[in-house]
Amino acid sequence: MTNVISDVFFDLDHTLWDFEKNSALAFAIIFEKHQINIDLDDFLMHYVPINLKYWEWYRHEKISQTELRYGRFKEAFDAVNYDIDVDQIKVLSEDYIYFLPKSNHLFEGTIELLEYLKPKYRLHIITNGFAEIQANKLNNSNIHHYFHTITDSEKAGVKKPNPQIFEYALQSANARKENSIMIGDCIDADVNGALDFGIDAILFNINKLATARNIKQINHLSELKNFL
Repeated sequence: MTNVISDVFFDLDHTLWDFEKNSALAFAIIFEKHQINIDLDDFLMHYVPINLKYWEWYRHEKISQTELRYGRFKEAFDAVNYDIDVDQIKVLSEDYIYFLPKSNHLFEGTIELLEYLKPKYRLHIITNGFAEIQANKLNNSNIHHYFHTITDSEKAGVKKPNPQIFEYALQSANARKENSIMIGDCIDADVNGALDFGIDAILFNINKLATARNIKQINHLSELKNFL
């Protein structure tokens, strides 16, 4: 790194916490609980990209939290031609939010990486997720104690890539731009958001998607040791 790094900021979902694996487990529970007779793999094939689309709209202030939670379910059930009414969707959505953070699968190498980084840097989280849910994820996966500060979009009042959430996170951490770095899976929210604000960034590109050559990236969390 050109500058001396003192503070490392992580995204949570899809970066440290394995959202898709934990999400699939939550759906398995609620489908069984409510006797939803759908092939889970088929449903998830539709739900995963739909959910990502809705989160993109949410972080760009195009929809509300309520619209996100309802719309992604409605569209996914429609995609598999499953007839479900508004009230059922609301119940399923509430149960999903309840069960989702109870699973604790992390990406391979998460604990080893945090153990490696903690003696060398101050570690932080910046997440667009909802405060209570993200706190439960951190606690249930037993990684909360690694982080000095947790910044979520509810506290900051804005979402990544809005520069104000990065400003809020820096102030909370008492950190400086030139001594900080952001690691996350989303080019738009995490990497470009941080770079546009003036914080260096590394993309966690687990799916090895094509990206601009100037973007620093890793495919496995252990590769961060090459940068930090």
